[in-house]
Amino acid sequence: MSRPENSLGNTLRAWRARITTEDVGLPATRRRRTAGLRREELASLAGISTDYLLRLEQGRALRPSRDVVASLARALRLSTNETCHFHLVAGLLPPTPQNIPHQLPPGVQRLVSRWGNIPVGVFSASWTLLTWTSMWAALMGDPSLRPPEERNLVRAVFKEPSDAGHPLFLMEQSTTEFKAALVADLRITHGAYPHDEEFRVLMDEAMSESEEFRALWSTPALGSRLGGHKRLQHPLVGEISLDNDVLKVPDHDVRIVTYTAEPGTTDEEKLEYLRIAAARTAPPAPPLSLSPTPPTPLRD
Repeated sequence: MSRPENSLGNTLRAWRARITTEDVGLPATRRRRTAGLRREELASLAGISTDYLLRLEQGRALRPSRDVVASLARALRLSTNETCHFHLVAGLLPPTPQNIPHQLPPGVQRLVSRWGNIPVGVFSASWTLLTWTSMWAALMGDPSLRPPEERNLVRAVFKEPSDAGHPLFLMEQSTTEFKAALVADLRITHGAYPHDEEFRVLMDEAMSESEEFRALWSTPALGSRLGGHKRLQHPLVGEISLDNDVLKVPDHDVRIVTYTAEPGTTDEEKLEYLRIAAARTAPPAPPLSLSPTPPTPLRD
């Protein structure tokens, strides 16, 4: 019998009950009285004793080591969020990921490929541009014309970009509000990925080259909003006002940035003009790959 309020034990039993032998590559056996893995099967997969797993489930062992929790999480096929929750109910801090993800999940790739008429860019947690639509290139300038290191929003905002057509990021970079929101989001990334070497280099570069960045970084503000209503100056259509939204995909930690115009406005007409211009000048669309790839534009 488990102890009252035995969160750890109740969680373990619930996860064990939902896993089948087929899920973990064990041979199927005759009909079972209860669903899921047997206790001895999970213990064997995790490399712990059945007696210790029993004590964990009954609440008689309350402080498993980090190694035990990690082994059970792997054996139970837990998701990232479930693994974090497992550590918390075990009285441990959640594991810290080593590196910022730079792969696009297939669902995000499919989503972006269907948004061809909208300026859409997908960024990593370090605000490196991973992929974009042809409308993004039409509005912001073609990122493929710039070296990879300049496809990072931090460098575009806090460092003078090279001269290669109109700027990659035409959003309101000069406003203190925008810069403060960007630095606040970077501070969250720093807390989530303290061991990412590339991100550390990026932050060191911004700290050494921008007094403004240093001042904003020293102000411990969180929760600033990056999106909002933006006014952009475009070389073909002049001033255009757009709604800017930033959508986060937590499990993969990417940011989907979109620009849309209010229906029935001259701003919508200007976007449509850019879409037609982009369609006339865009090269043939490459096949969409659903596996992780280097940064490439998604054409209409």
